[in-house]
Amino acid sequence: MNILFIGDIIGRTGRKAVASRLHNLVDAWHVDLVVANAENAAAGFGLTVNVAAELYDLGIHVLTSGNHIWDKREIYDYLDCEARLLRPANYPSGLPGQGSGVYSTAAGIKVGVLNLEGRVFMNNLDCPFRIADREIDILRQQTPIVLVDFHAEATSEKAALGFYLDGKVSAVIGTHTHVQTADERILAKGAAYISDAGLTGSRDAVIGMRKEGAIEKFLTQLPVRFEVAKRDPVLCGVLVEIDERTGKALKIRRIMEEIG
Repeated sequence: MNILFIGDIIGRTGRKAVASRLHNLVDAWHVDLVVANAENAAAGFGLTVNVAAELYDLGIHVLTSGNHIWDKREIYDYLDCEARLLRPANYPSGLPGQGSGVYSTAAGIKVGVLNLEGRVFMNNLDCPFRIADREIDILRQQTPIVLVDFHAEATSEKAALGFYLDGKVSAVIGTHTHVQTADERILAKGAAYISDAGLTGSRDAVIGMRKEGAIEKFLTQLPVRFEVAKRDPVLCGVLVEIDERTGKALKIRRIMEEIG
């Protein structure tokens, strides 16, 4: 089976890129399940109910997120009632939403998806390694196919989790830094890995936001209102082919689709 993972969708520019290319990618690669990180999909910060609905209508099956999922309070109640939207599992217990789920493809194949957030240069959360063990044990009771979105800053932390989960999951895909890395590979025990899937949004930008604002921030160190950039849009992500019987990854392919 084939899973398409779309890297961090940045605002309207990213959503337009998905609308432009997703159906062609699904048809060309015979994609069975589409997963996307959507924590920046609403004006570059957070997610709204309407934007989530738009992304589902475009053909995305599961939305993952990260630290920016909390930016818009209207999503809090929605997290509790929409099983297709995940927030990192290692936030404190009692918060809205869930960090993992099992989803069925059109052919009836069950796929587990786990969302985690890193701690290096980020929030002081529960240990993603130990939470991963707990969540994967539950998911693997239903399916051998488990995909992990690890939303983290440090490549070292991402790589360490990839090796730690090798043999336990089908794929560990990094998000959050918005820059696609070139280290995609199949690890020794059958897990696909990449440090960052990249962004879906403007490439004429600083991690998806207008470059002028970012430059001003670095020059002055004063507060700046960041805005989603529009020029030179791309859709970035990875395609992972998985043996549905064993859950082991067979291939991982980087995708960077330029939008005309």
